[in-house]
Amino acid sequence: MKVLLADDHPLFREGIKPVLRKLYPDLEIIEAIDYPSAFTAMHQAGEVDLVLIDLTMPGMSGLDGVIRFRAAFPETPLVVLSASEQPEDIHQLLTTGALGYITKSSPSEVILGALRLVLAGGVYIPPSLLDYRNYVAEHDSSRPAALTSRQMEVLRELVKGQSNKQIAMALKVTEGTIKIHLATVFRILKVNNRTEAVLVAQKMGLNEPA
Repeated sequence: MKVLLADDHPLFREGIKPVLRKLYPDLEIIEAIDYPSAFTAMHQAGEVDLVLIDLTMPGMSGLDGVIRFRAAFPETPLVVLSASEQPEDIHQLLTTGALGYITKSSPSEVILGALRLVLAGGVYIPPSLLDYRNYVAEHDSSRPAALTSRQMEVLRELVKGQSNKQIAMALKVTEGTIKIHLATVFRILKVNNRTEAVLVAQKMGLNEPA
């Protein structure tokens, strides 16, 4: 089994290796220290069974970096390891297609359990996120709990009739990132195209000023 461990902190990488090796005796760990080296390692390593990636590494912004990584290697299971325990950060990362979000303060048993769940085809959701989702559902009926704030921004721009390129310029991200966001928005809203998404957005009141 082959795992890519991407984190810019050497002490953390060394500390988590013994935990990872409990997964499989013959586990091969490939290391990367930033997003550029993570992309290079993926291209050179051949088939990788699991990617563990830090949210904040040099080379790209956290969320955008994970989105681009997912777009480049959509078939490889990816789990985010991060020091952040903010529910909104966790929520945003899981909507990009990450199969798990593990906080670095988690005990080794929790980390192992989460990774085994992902390798078995599941998705690891931290308990704190479940509480957050319940709170959002109870206190914000104007927007679906599954949409992140960034996806809502993309949807608002879509309602204005903006093209992907225009939305990317407005939000200061790449056009590829917008395409990924839109695909996720369509899936969450259960629509098939931009026109249907706009109709749903208008019912949500997104044609009104934010």
